[in-house]
Amino acid sequence: MEAIKEAGIVGSGGAGFPAHVKFKTDLSGGCIIANAAECEPILLHNIAYLEQNPDVIIRGIKYLMEITKAKTGYIAIKVKNLKAIKAINKALKPEDNISIKILPDMYPAGDERVIVREILGVELKPGELPSVANAVISNVETVKNVTLAIEQRKPVIDKDLTVVGRVKNALKGKVFLDVPIGYPVKKYIEAAGGYVEPHGEIVLGGPFTGKHGEEASPIIKTLGGIIVAMPFPKENRKVGILACECGAQEERLREIAKAMGAQVVAERKCKRMVEVNGRWRCEKPGVCPGQASTVLDLKKEGAEVILTGTCGD
Repeated sequence: MEAIKEAGIVGSGGAGFPAHVKFKTDLSGGCIIANAAECEPILLHNIAYLEQNPDVIIRGIKYLMEITKAKTGYIAIKVKNLKAIKAINKALKPEDNISIKILPDMYPAGDERVIVREILGVELKPGELPSVANAVISNVETVKNVTLAIEQRKPVIDKDLTVVGRVKNALKGKVFLDVPIGYPVKKYIEAAGGYVEPHGEIVLGGPFTGKHGEEASPIIKTLGGIIVAMPFPKENRKVGILACECGAQEERLREIAKAMGAQVVAERKCKRMVEVNGRWRCEKPGVCPGQASTVLDLKKEGAEVILTGTCGD
């Protein structure tokens, strides 16, 4: 725990929660879950690392099982990642008490509540943590950093990431491992071949929850993706916004609408969203409800077209 804290490890999947706080818990009889869902659809670096270094992740899970007194360990991964699954199976030993758990190929399979639902059969309420199900979930890269901190006393000074989009050598995604934190994202757009013209904005993160970035934006501990997007289409019709916790929310949707030259006349949240302690959360991530009534409400307020980022519908 001392090594984890001194290394400055935070959740590498995007949340950025301090790892030494998350792992300071007693999971007697419970489990540690390494999240290899690679939640955002275009990200590839977690799987690439697992294919090459499954033993590092397995050792990290074992350290975390020892720290938390967890009985078992799981690696949650989508069935389509067969090469990584084979590598993990080859590296696992019966005495490790670690096994693979298969996740559906859907978004957001990497959401903690989805993982608990799919693997442990427990339906967490909005705002509840995996600890309610006697589990702790940690991104694969975070587990990697735990291993390196304990065995090498290595601080978090680099990041694994995926570059994708309108980039010459990265239309389907290019993985960079151990990228120095603080480098500008432009360096890795250039390393992936440079822009395909015309191109639009730079998105930091994934397509669902990513944010607008600039060439000078630095690589940080939680950055997983650099997307060079298509140019925004122009939109003259009046826009209604439909926000989603698992995807784009109002601020990002308004930013996109502005970039399209559109006027926002109405906004709504997905009807599965509920407010918990001042934050809007989804009641059932990955299971979208019908939005017909919401669409009709937006239309009544003058919307001629809808801009949305909902996860499944």
